[in-house]
Amino acid sequence: MRERVDRVIRADAVLTPAGFAPGAVTITGGIVTAILPVDEPVETRPIAESGLHDGGATDIRLRKGLVLLPGLVDTHVHVNEPGRTDWEGFASATRAAMFGGVTTVIDMPLNSIPPTTTVRGLELKRAAAGPQSSVNVGFWGGAIPGNLGTLHELHAAGVFGFKAFLSPSGVDEFPALSSAELLAAGAEIAAFGGLLLVHAEDPAELDAAPPAHGRSYAGFLASRPPQAEASAIDRVIDAVRRTGVRAHILHLSAAAALPRLRAARAEGLPITVETCPHYLSFAAEQIPDGATAFKCCPPIRDAANRELLWEALLDGTIDLVASDHSPATGELKLGHGGDFGLAWGGISGLELSLPAVWTAARASGIGLERVLGWMSAATARFAGLPGKGTIRPGADADLVSFAPEESFTVDVGALQHKNPVSAFDGATLRGRVHSTWLAGTLVHDTGPAEAGASGVTSPAASAPPEDPPRGALLRRPAPTL
Repeated sequence: MRERVDRVIRADAVLTPAGFAPGAVTITGGIVTAILPVDEPVETRPIAESGLHDGGATDIRLRKGLVLLPGLVDTHVHVNEPGRTDWEGFASATRAAMFGGVTTVIDMPLNSIPPTTTVRGLELKRAAAGPQSSVNVGFWGGAIPGNLGTLHELHAAGVFGFKAFLSPSGVDEFPALSSAELLAAGAEIAAFGGLLLVHAEDPAELDAAPPAHGRSYAGFLASRPPQAEASAIDRVIDAVRRTGVRAHILHLSAAAALPRLRAARAEGLPITVETCPHYLSFAAEQIPDGATAFKCCPPIRDAANRELLWEALLDGTIDLVASDHSPATGELKLGHGGDFGLAWGGISGLELSLPAVWTAARASGIGLERVLGWMSAATARFAGLPGKGTIRPGADADLVSFAPEESFTVDVGALQHKNPVSAFDGATLRGRVHSTWLAGTLVHDTGPAEAGASGVTSPAASAPPEDPPRGALLRRPAPTL
């Protein structure tokens, strides 16, 4: 007789490594133990014995129209705490993630004060995140001129890799690396088998471009030309070739860089690439003058460029999609009369990343399984988290129920991140997260208030506790040298 389990979730469509199929996903101790036929009888433990913390049903059947997905892994999130918590913080950012079906975030080393460029900075991050985080949280370290030679200490402390800028970051406490410093960082990180992430814009190309000022989006776009990305990526490719470091190109926006990335990959160089939901969703032609909610660096380019990014995802040149959730206060983002030269650059989209990408993909006939491949399986693999991003026996039971055919209009005031500013405000998107489970425990559900739209069959299961379980603080294993 099969052993009793803590919980079983049944759905007409479960996304497994083999694709969508009906199934009953059994969970014990926060881990997926089996995927059975959808109506297979399963005995569950009484809730008091299960270790679950939501007090809900242990045998759940998702209603028609919902699919069961692995939780998303977002490897590019700026939480900004400590130091700039008026911009964002772990409580608000991870709540937004939870509502958006993102069960793991990896926090960027800036724009917090201090940045995560020392072990002490990492400790402060963990202390802030621990009691507040509704989803799993890991941390990137930073590589700046002042901490070269000490990066192995951060690696040993468990950061997932090291972010560097080649052009000014926008905050004084996180300066850019020169060409020589990029090589030094690459050699140092390669020596312990680490990972280098690069914001790739060439400062010389930016200095040569006309400065951004005023309300013209075309003027802002001209201030961050595609050649700035292409030239900086050439520098990264050279550093990889000379040092052997594994490198990752963050938030690629310029399709002009794709041929050199394809050539580098064909050469066998260890380079991965990401793009972001806003580059896949918007086009420069659609952005009104003065609409500084759309400002980000590198910028949103034209529709033809956007289509080339989609082609690069489909052919594997771009490996993954991450949100680059980079929030700020309304005053910093919108308080300069629409002047693109003065507004803070960054898109707030963590909660909307899945429906945004799915909306654009669906319109082009791209399947939901491909989208999850880029936003869950590939991001988990990139971060070195084999238990995340998949539904299979032995994987973590971080799960999401999703209605792919349900549409909604974004109301920025209803989103969970701290400041009600987003380029997606007013957009009509397809696909809605209904429930999120973390290690098998229900932490978010739309509930019966949505006129029967709840994702679960038991009303008790749609009411997570007032004090839900917190996400785990993740760390990469220490080096074994």
